[in-house]
Amino acid sequence: MPRTSNVFARVEPDLKEESENILSQLGIPMSNAIGLFLRQVVLQRGLPFSVKLPAQRPTELALLSDEEFDVEMEKGFADIAAGRVRPASEVFADIKRDYGL
Repeated sequence: MPRTSNVFARVEPDLKEESENILSQLGIPMSNAIGLFLRQVVLQRGLPFSVKLPAQRPTELALLSDEEFDVEMEKGFADIAAGRVRPASEVFADIKRDYGL
């Protein structure tokens, strides 16, 4: 068996728990998953996935002029009238997922 080294990483408890649950279902111990990731970093000579900002960021209302705010509100009213609506809980879950919050 090859020698091993320890890797210590601080992660959010919820992220660790959710990851462990998924890896457990796959039958892969956390240490093996981390080893797979590091092997891919070496093989790819970088991260084995794309790292980029989302294509569209949520509008920051505080940065809008009165006219820009009115335009955004009109877009919202048009979406409601057209039935393009989603529960706020869904929208916030998407934002948390997309921005790693």
